Amino acid sequence: MNGVVLELDHAQSADREQFQRAVLAGLSRRPRAIPARFLYDARGSALFDEICKLPEYYLTGTETDILRAHAGEIASFAGPNCALIEFGSGSSVKSRLLLDAMDLAVYAPIDISREHLDGSMARLRRDYPSLAIEPICDDYMALADLPPLPASSRRLGFFPGSSIGNLEPHEAIAFLGKAKQLLGPRGALVLGADLKKDPARLHAAYNDSAGVTAAFTLNLLRRMNRELGATFDLDAFAHEAFYNPVDGRIEIYFRSLAEQSVTVAGRSFAFVEGERVHTEYSYKYDIPQLETLGRTAGLQVTRIWTDPDRLFAVVYLASA
Repeated sequence: MNGVVLELDHAQSADREQFQRAVLAGLSRRPRAIPARFLYDARGSALFDEICKLPEYYLTGTETDILRAHAGEIASFAGPNCALIEFGSGSSVKSRLLLDAMDLAVYAPIDISREHLDGSMARLRRDYPSLAIEPICDDYMALADLPPLPASSRRLGFFPGSSIGNLEPHEAIAFLGKAKQLLGPRGALVLGADLKKDPARLHAAYNDSAGVTAAFTLNLLRRMNRELGATFDLDAFAHEAFYNPVDGRIEIYFRSLAEQSVTVAGRSFAFVEGERVHTEYSYKYDIPQLETLGRTAGLQVTRIWTDPDRLFAVVYLASA
């Protein structure tokens, strides 16, 4: 038991060191930016789960409806005895639709939040006692290899939630190329992507009336205070999100409301009033752009499913 505790302490220490390096580098550059993956500590992941239930945030409900309607077709494409690998699993809510529909040899969820991953895996093992589950706590963008999986199983990747939109286009192509490599020559990927639409609807989705998205963004400051000894006053910063129609993306920041100085990990950083720190992009695509993304990464669109209003797309990509 002591060995397990020491291993967990070492992993948590490594995670904190990685967080500190990224924050100090991000606040030292101009313009300032902190990678979006650090939004997802345990509290951030829980807040994102709340966001997914908001009436303004159409993405989760729409994608869930598409997956529920077409999970059987996805299972038919994938075939029996499949290995399902989810990139950025979160609470594994949408993956349950595939777990219920598919003949699986193993489910391998990948998530950066160790605490959140442990909680969701406990629930899955309770609800799917006969399913082999192999959780991977890592940044899926930096993942070099997958753990040993049944050699005869076809690997099906799952990347829902329009997480592809959080990556800049060159990063999205790099991710798809890496996914193709990890999934192997017989592999395929089920990708969820938000489609371009009325900017007013996009704005509402990232500026909800309940303020949950704002709390999610500002939780990054709370995390820096807790883990890095930072001195952010959460009342002195605000969440800011808007649609950039030229680049086809939502841009998300936290913004300083006054001239102020903040200490992070023993280093001082000055902010002028109105200065923004970038935390996240959410790119929106049309169907031809999605096809181009896949083709550039060596993947071919086999099937695209959308909702009646064409708000969202679920895409089945196979090795070209």
